[in-house]
Amino acid sequence: MDSKIDEIIGAALDAAARAGTDYADVRFVRNRKQVVNFEDDFIRSIEQEDMSGYGVRALVKGAWGFASSTDSDLGAVRQAARLAVDMAGANAAVSVSDPVTLTPDEPRTGSHETPMLEDPFEVPIKEKVSLLTAAGSEALRVPGVRKVLGWMNLLNVRKTFASTEGARVSTDVTQTAAEYTVWAVGNGLAKQRTYSILPLSAGYEHLRRGRIVEEAPRVAREAVEHLKAKPVPAGRKDLILMPSHLSLTIHESVGHATELDRALGMEESLAGRSFAVPSLLGKLKYGSDLVNFKADNAMPGGLATMGFDDDGVPGTSWHIVKDGVLRGYSTSREVAGKIGQTRSMGSNRADSWSSFPIVRIPNLSLEPGSRMLSLDDLIADTKDGILIDGKGSYSIDQMRCNFQFGGNAFFEIKNGRIGGMLRDVTYQAITTDFWNSCDAICDGRFFEPHGELNCGKGDPMQISRMTHGSAPARFRNISVGGIR
Repeated sequence: MDSKIDEIIGAALDAAARAGTDYADVRFVRNRKQVVNFEDDFIRSIEQEDMSGYGVRALVKGAWGFASSTDSDLGAVRQAARLAVDMAGANAAVSVSDPVTLTPDEPRTGSHETPMLEDPFEVPIKEKVSLLTAAGSEALRVPGVRKVLGWMNLLNVRKTFASTEGARVSTDVTQTAAEYTVWAVGNGLAKQRTYSILPLSAGYEHLRRGRIVEEAPRVAREAVEHLKAKPVPAGRKDLILMPSHLSLTIHESVGHATELDRALGMEESLAGRSFAVPSLLGKLKYGSDLVNFKADNAMPGGLATMGFDDDGVPGTSWHIVKDGVLRGYSTSREVAGKIGQTRSMGSNRADSWSSFPIVRIPNLSLEPGSRMLSLDDLIADTKDGILIDGKGSYSIDQMRCNFQFGGNAFFEIKNGRIGGMLRDVTYQAITTDFWNSCDAICDGRFFEPHGELNCGKGDPMQISRMTHGSAPARFRNISVGGIR
């Protein structure tokens, strides 16, 4: 297979060069995926996918062209490369008001592979089925539980990238995740509680350690307790947000808002643009002095940890927000120079060999607090608040500015003590007001990385993955409203 990939890459780059491209690259990608869906104590479906193909980008007079195929015949490869060059030339002939200029980058060579002990695709399907159905059976034993729905998601991506500049890199990334939601019914209501084995770039050993069966009774009991919880009246509360919840808030209000193509207005067809425009770089008080958002595409276990992006740029780390001030963006070689950067931060990714790479959110985390602070300390210091765990519904406007978030479980805090569960909680805020209200973050002992498996962007839509970590954090005087 390696020799065949070498032939495909060589034929594509040679054909593109002969056709007169200014720059070209080719990605050969093999995607393997397995998803096991279960309901209660039986399996609903097993989805398996094994696909491979290649995509060729060509740049001619400041305009892109792209072509992709699954046909590995060398004649078809050359034809695809020539088509990419022809498309770029046609685009350049029509109009290039803002020609593409790639920031310089040293042509890289090397490889990256996810460290793992056990290949999840080698584990017998029967063993996976037994693990999932055992979790469902345990949850169903709790009185009041009516339904359990869940899944296991396994992915392997092997990619080879090469360019006419001389870059040649390869990646072999494996990711594992599992989750289920327990539904309880009573009092005229249906309420849920979710348990996740955090998505990570890791082998099957990650799922073995995930306590998916052992935690099922607790999760089921909390689903039933949720039925009896009192609703929350509209008002203002202090919020303690757990990492399992903050991951989505970070994703929507910071991650998407600081993709540079979105901030430049180049991407707006799906989920809009951004208020965090480049003229605010170094000036915008995004959050309080405690708030530091660090991007790290070399983060161990991170879902965006690929070794190299689809420009061939190696994964690195940088601050998006430092001491509360907007300091950076997610960039590609195409957009970095538009704000005077001399190099890309390596966030250009496509979801398939058949997709054109675009700027994507990196592994992006809220850094832990610098002073020793436990969750118990944080609760004890909160007089009137709500602790929110897990993800729920959300809504955010087309400028990533005005938002509303729900959650999966809510616990009342009164005079420094955790009380009973609450229900039907949402909170509303403006992005900068919200992050500026952050007055405490637990230290690194309580940091957790939470992966996002289904981030949509682009037209046609592409699905990408990344990780958002944090420790529990407190936000003061946030508008809270009950939902019905």
